[in-house]
Amino acid sequence: MVKGFAQKKGIDFDEIFSPVVKMTSIRTILSLVVVEDLHLEKLDVKTTFLHEDLEEEIYMQQPQGYEVKGKEKLVCRLKKSLYGLKQAPRQWYLKFDKFMSEQGYTRCHSDHCIYLKKQNDDSYIILLLYLDDMLVAGSNMQEINVLKRKLANSFAMKDLGAAKQILGMRITRDRKNNKLTLSQNEYIQKVLKSFNMHNAKPFSTTFASHFKLSKEMCPKTQEVMDYMPKVPYASAVGSLMYAMVCTRPDISYAMGVVSRYMKNPRKEHWMVVKWILRYLKGTTNQALCFGGSNISLQGYVDADMAGDRDNRRSTTGYVFPVGGTTVSWVSKIQSVVALSTIEAEYVAATEASKEMIWLQRFMSELGKEHDMGTLYSDIQSAIHFAKNSTFHSRTKHIQLKYHFIRSVLEDGELKLEKIHTSQNPADMLTKVVSREKLRICLVSIGLQG
Repeated sequence: MVKGFAQKKGIDFDEIFSPVVKMTSIRTILSLVVVEDLHLEKLDVKTTFLHEDLEEEIYMQQPQGYEVKGKEKLVCRLKKSLYGLKQAPRQWYLKFDKFMSEQGYTRCHSDHCIYLKKQNDDSYIILLLYLDDMLVAGSNMQEINVLKRKLANSFAMKDLGAAKQILGMRITRDRKNNKLTLSQNEYIQKVLKSFNMHNAKPFSTTFASHFKLSKEMCPKTQEVMDYMPKVPYASAVGSLMYAMVCTRPDISYAMGVVSRYMKNPRKEHWMVVKWILRYLKGTTNQALCFGGSNISLQGYVDADMAGDRDNRRSTTGYVFPVGGTTVSWVSKIQSVVALSTIEAEYVAATEASKEMIWLQRFMSELGKEHDMGTLYSDIQSAIHFAKNSTFHSRTKHIQLKYHFIRSVLEDGELKLEKIHTSQNPADMLTKVVSREKLRICLVSIGLQG
């Protein structure tokens, strides 16, 4: 259902949800583009999957209308890949990777779809590949043009000039004032219209405290069972999920809740989905605003104890602003049942530390020196427990993998510090927050309207 909606709206579903795409990488590079005032160009590859040689022996029936007379029962052996082949994306990537290596570009280990080349004058070029589209960032426009010509000589390319859009997200840049915004205004408008919510009354919060969703609410009467199949629940959740993944961390917690009931939703669950749509109706102009003056990395983590009413699992939430604007965020149910608040926060801190380490290494690969990252938590006891590796009978049951943060702190890869709850933007990713707290959270992560 989600795929059908994307196709109706002219959005390439396979492009959006391809493993090639890493939204965090895209947002991190955009932050870097603004801080260092780099050129940002976009390229498109025509007939992407028709360039590659096949390693396997694959046959196909003769296309209808192109059969060879007298040999209609014979099949054709493919020499090149075609759209629809499972091997096509992989073969395209291998060919492109070989081309970039020949041009002297280094593939990033943190994200294999990002290539970097440093010039003799200390300038550099970053190329980000997402399926058949590319973003090229660099300080020397002449070198970017050289790369464009080499790409055009090897592939059928379309030069789209300065980047204005990426994966349905609008890029608006004001180089004079050193600002760049990443928004999905048009996409959200299409979603609202598709589900007949474009004229609905807007709400100012993403979720309401009076909603107490659980699996016990699933349809039981015949009337409700007949009604729910007519509701586009899965399609709406999938469409909203794309907005959340790209530019709207503010709806992450609400989306985490409604997505648990995709299999068998009830009217109450559908009411929450419509609530989220109403919230987006009033905040369609919200956008990630990049305009920092330095590449500083910070992280905020929080956990909500036993927030899931069905299995009593806690929710992990973390957000990582780079240069004042968030580039990575998560709101998800923990895989274990925490027995205390300190345990829930400890598990959340471990998950957040893994993301911070990845971000630090990614930025280092891009040649960006930065201070040791700081992860902020609002539970002092969890911080003490992470920094003190002594045995404690009340925490001896915690799985070994969640003690990873202790080794990270001991090795000095990051710092874990205390922050007051009122200043922790990760709060909005784990629980229902007030209108005022939501506003404070949005400002602190660079999501502005």
